[in-house]
Amino acid sequence: MRILIRTSKWAIWARRLGSLALPMTIIPILLHREQLVSSSDFAVIEAVAAAIAALAVLLALGAFARLWMTGDRGWGRAVSGLLFGLICLAPFGWFGYQALHYPMVNEVTTDIAVPLALTSDAQVAPTSAAMRDKIAETFPNARTRSYPVDATEMFAIVENLVDARGWDVRVRRAPPTALDTGTINAIAMSLIGWRDEVAIRVAGTAQGSTIDMRSVPLVRFHDFGENGRRIEEFLLALDEKITLTLRDAPQAPAPTDTEAPPAPATEEDEAE
Repeated sequence: MRILIRTSKWAIWARRLGSLALPMTIIPILLHREQLVSSSDFAVIEAVAAAIAALAVLLALGAFARLWMTGDRGWGRAVSGLLFGLICLAPFGWFGYQALHYPMVNEVTTDIAVPLALTSDAQVAPTSAAMRDKIAETFPNARTRSYPVDATEMFAIVENLVDARGWDVRVRRAPPTALDTGTINAIAMSLIGWRDEVAIRVAGTAQGSTIDMRSVPLVRFHDFGENGRRIEEFLLALDEKITLTLRDAPQAPAPTDTEAPPAPATEEDEAE
C-alpha cells in the first residue's frame, strides 16, 4: 500500500502571499519615484503589502510547525514564503526604528527667527520650544555657518554642491554683490520617493558670508530624520569644501623693499 504524502496548504499559501507581497512592495516604489502614483496612494499600497507580507511570515512559521509534526511536503514553499515576507517587512522595520529614534518634526531649519521662504504649498505647523531643543540635540551640526568667503563665491560653491546631489532646483537667485543675499530652492527625493523642499540662503556680510538651510517634507507626517540628516550632511560637506578652498588659496606675497639700503659710511667719507 502506497502512503500518500500531502503538501501543506499552509506552506502553499505562505509562498503565494509572499510572492504577492514582494512586487506589491517594490513596484510602487518605482512608480512613486516617477510620480506615477500619489504619495497618499503609495502609503496605502505599502501598508497593504506589509499586511500581506506579515501574513505570509505567520503562515510560513505555522507551516514549519505542521511539517515537523506531520511529515508533509512543503518545506521549500514555506522557506520561500518566509524569505519573501521578511524581505518585504525589512524596510518597514527600518522605518519603525527611525520613527522611534528621531523626533516627529515637520521641518528642520538653522534659522528659527527668520525662516527661509518656500516655493511649495507645504503646510508647516509652528515648532514648539521643546521640539526645537529636541531637534538641536538630535542634529547638533544643523547650525548656521559663517565663512570668510564673500557671498558671490560662496553661492557658486553651494550651487555646485546642490547640483552634485541631483536635487531638482526650482529657484536660483545669485547675490548681485558680495554684500547681498542669494537663495536656492530645490526638491530633494528620498530613496523610496518621498519629496522634501530644501531652501538655502547665502547672505553676504562684512566678514564674508553666512549660510542657512531649511528642509521641509511635502506630505509626510514623519520625516524619519531625513531632513535633519540632509542638512547636517550638506553643511559638513560645505565645511570640508571651504576648508580645502581656503587651504589651497594663493597667499599674497610679503611686501619687500625694492630700494637698496644705503652703504655704511667709511673713514674717508667722514674726513671729507
